[in-house]
Amino acid sequence: MGSFFYMSNNPIGFFDSGIGGITLWKEVHNLLPYENKIYLADSKNLPYGTKSDKEIERISFENSEFLLKKECKLIIVACNTATTKCIDKLRKKFEIPFIGIEPAIKPAALNTKTGKVGVLATEGTLGSNLFYKTSNKHANSVKIIEQSGKGLVKLIEQGKMDGDKIKNLLKKYLQLMINENVDKLVLGCTHYPLIIKAISNILPETIEIIDCNKAVAIQTKKVLETYRIINLNKIESENQFYVNSENSILGKIIDNRFNITKI
Repeated sequence: MGSFFYMSNNPIGFFDSGIGGITLWKEVHNLLPYENKIYLADSKNLPYGTKSDKEIERISFENSEFLLKKECKLIIVACNTATTKCIDKLRKKFEIPFIGIEPAIKPAALNTKTGKVGVLATEGTLGSNLFYKTSNKHANSVKIIEQSGKGLVKLIEQGKMDGDKIKNLLKKYLQLMINENVDKLVLGCTHYPLIIKAISNILPETIEIIDCNKAVAIQTKKVLETYRIINLNKIESENQFYVNSENSILGKIIDNRFNITKI
């Protein structure tokens, strides 16, 4: 393993196709406030959900190499599509731990009362082998209603999170699940928690919204402890944000508390 691997004060790296992974960064930051973190907003290549497997693999390798040059001790692939398409290849290629994310089908399937679970995700995630395997493994006796959230990421990245365009799209996408009597809605994209208010306004109270961000934060802590690279210094963490294209929304999402560097 690389010489920097065991240095506990090295940062945790994150990458996603823009601002979506900030929802996951926030959960990790809340749970591990003393960990240094670097977030790469790959706005140049968004959205990932419509790209080919080969494109996503190339992009994910490039983003990982950027974070490794920053001496990250662990990388969180803060994107469902990139996780489902190439997390195994990233783990084989690089020596540090990688944590991926995937739709939280397991808890939804275990706790549904109606036996029907909705999944709102990108085309790339819904069409992946990993999503297929996860659905079959955890939801054999549960009906999964899949819905592609085409167009949502683009609007979110433009900061249009509560306008008529996104409301109309959500009504169209969620009505099928409401009609099917789902009682759990799994958010299968890190961008979607940014519009959770708009989603909640459309769904009846009987449908619980589930995402995987808290579970991923807990898993991150476990991995850091397992590898003995958790930062035990009780000092304020350093958080760096990088963007590779113009992105005026990121500053608003992180409340302009941190510096954003254009690369």
